[in-house]
Amino acid sequence: MSASSFPSLDALATHLRVELESKRFFLIYAYNSTGKTRLSTEFRDIGKGGNGRDTLYFNAYTEDLFSWDNDLENDERRVLMLNRSSSFFAGLSELEMDVKIESQLERYADFSFYIDYEDWSVIFFRERDKDSNPIPIKVSRSEENTFIWCFFLAIVQLVLDGAEAYDWVKYIYVDDPVSSLDEHNAIAVANHLARMLIDSDKGPPTVVSTHHVLFFNVLCNEIKKRRAHMRFLRKETASEGYVLQDTTSKPFLHHLATLVELNELQESGELYTHHFNMMRRVMEQTASFFGLESWHECIKLQEDDPDKTLYKRVIDLMSHGDYSLFEPKQMMEENKEHFRAVFRQFITQHPFNPALFPSSVPTGATS
Repeated sequence: MSASSFPSLDALATHLRVELESKRFFLIYAYNSTGKTRLSTEFRDIGKGGNGRDTLYFNAYTEDLFSWDNDLENDERRVLMLNRSSSFFAGLSELEMDVKIESQLERYADFSFYIDYEDWSVIFFRERDKDSNPIPIKVSRSEENTFIWCFFLAIVQLVLDGAEAYDWVKYIYVDDPVSSLDEHNAIAVANHLARMLIDSDKGPPTVVSTHHVLFFNVLCNEIKKRRAHMRFLRKETASEGYVLQDTTSKPFLHHLATLVELNELQESGELYTHHFNMMRRVMEQTASFFGLESWHECIKLQEDDPDKTLYKRVIDLMSHGDYSLFEPKQMMEENKEHFRAVFRQFITQHPFNPALFPSSVPTGATS
């Protein structure tokens, strides 16, 4: 697979813009802390000129365009304020954004909202009073993130439809629309985004970057027929530069990427319940490769070890929970220890390259 090196994220962002002159889709996978969000910001900043810009982007900074007014004086009317100075909200009232957002939001949420176009605020509600007036509520952080994502999708749809208010958009850049996804919702969100982008033949060039393996692979499978270009972004080990590796012509070894990510998480302690689902999926793929009857055979503790049954039950239970799309739950300490024990024996008992897990594989382990 060919690879290109870049001394800085600015140089890489410039390269992407050159590539997008002849390509429509760039899908980038990178581990956390590689610089994905900074890359999206560099890409956006290159397009700024005067008071204008050319990139509609979604990244960690998008949330900063929304802020809560909690009505601390009266404790009654809690609203989400919109930054009216941002071109993100161009043509807000003229385009009936509430209707367009609702069509996206109904896929993911059970609350309603309306936009006050006079003071640029959003009021959320689930119920109405006896006079049919909405009873304002403050939604959870996860629900707020869901709303912001759907707001962005509504704008993307306007761009794809050629709305004049967004004729300044020459590029779309999406960086990790959510911080964590369980497998079911990773597929749903990736499929939804992919269908929106490929159903329009006139959409602007688009970059999507993510650290989520399954999200990346679903996007690749959905968009590949439209000549999408897949890349793996990593830092240079011997310098402060970056390497962009072309993975378009070869299958991306997502199970290895998943194991590397899980290794980093089990070492840091930042383990969430859906990580059991990720580990089980890798075990299922490994069992299939070796012709085993089930993923249970990947738990190779001693046959008389009672923990073998315990670990199987823990993985079964934790990988079938109903975990939220935008509000994952951190594991209890006891389950973290179970996770670490199963993970470590799994990578040492199977022929993975120990260089992928330098601090987790004992000396002399199978390579």
